[in-house]
Amino acid sequence: MSTDTQPTPDGAPSAEEFEALQSRIDDLEDELAAVRTEVDDDTQKMVIIATKGTLDMAYPPLILASTAAAFGYDVTVFHTFWGLEILHEEKADDLKLSAVGNPNMPVPNVVGALPGMDRVTTRMMAKQIADNEVATVRELIETSIDQGVRFQACQMTIDLMGYDEDDFFDEVETGVGAASAFQEMAEADIQLLV
Repeated sequence: MSTDTQPTPDGAPSAEEFEALQSRIDDLEDELAAVRTEVDDDTQKMVIIATKGTLDMAYPPLILASTAAAFGYDVTVFHTFWGLEILHEEKADDLKLSAVGNPNMPVPNVVGALPGMDRVTTRMMAKQIADNEVATVRELIETSIDQGVRFQACQMTIDLMGYDEDDFFDEVETGVGAASAFQEMAEADIQLLV
């Protein structure tokens, strides 16, 4: 009889039994790794398309993105056309609010069309934001970045509008086209257009 199959004097498993146990442990570790990968793949994804760059329209995509990221979502915000203003490092602190065509403005469109009214309504909104201790656009961008939100800038819009990529926040991904954004949306659980 082979020594590999004989029981050991101290009751420990034989070499053959040990090999079988090691093989089973390896199989279980492989199964566990597969389950972990599956759980990682179950992370919900959200894609937001930001198309507007006014002060009032900068908040919805940023608040939704930072909140979703806080809940564990994988979030991408694709900025196109005027939405690029939000990602412009200098302009993010100086976004304007238009009084004309905004039904929630406390002034009628005729008055809103007067010269200087956009400055007035922008100051009113900025004061309301400060009085209510709401985060600034810059603070929301920085919070979102800290939480892993990916900000993408549409390359076609960068070229069309003559933006300089160096003017965006450092973490902004440039060189992204509509095809990439579409692929992100196709893979996302939630897609929003703001």
